[in-house]
Amino acid sequence: MEKVWIYLSDKVLEGTLLSEIKDRGEAFVKNWKAHENPLNATFEVLHNRFLIVKVNEAIFNASGCSIDKLLRFVKELETDFKIQLLNRLLVACKIDNEIEVMPSHKVKDILALGELNENSIVYNTAASNTFEFLNWEQPLKETWLKKYLSLA
Repeated sequence: MEKVWIYLSDKVLEGTLLSEIKDRGEAFVKNWKAHENPLNATFEVLHNRFLIVKVNEAIFNASGCSIDKLLRFVKELETDFKIQLLNRLLVACKIDNEIEVMPSHKVKDILALGELNENSIVYNTAASNTFEFLNWEQPLKETWLKKYLSLA
């Protein structure tokens, strides 16, 4: 099984920004190690919004120090490109086949406007392994955001 980290960007990643982030991400995972053991890791950008890092833990597990290196790398991307990737209060929902990113507290308002409903797709950025990642697109009614359904 793979360990998965998902980072949601507050901005659409496109053009040179996208290519620079991809290049840096691929270089990072190529050289990423845990206790001097190379990690079998991948980096990808999905939907121009999500940075996905995976480690095949059947070979070597990511250790505390290597996870700290990943976090430092992500913080560098935030600083260098003036984007938010570590803001866990941002949520991504599919609205009219587009991925919209918003602060979680805005979900209530978007529901009240009818742009979201209980079956709208929400991306689970807390997925932490291959199985969870395969099911990361979830109806809003099956996520922690369901609390806003009764308030809208």
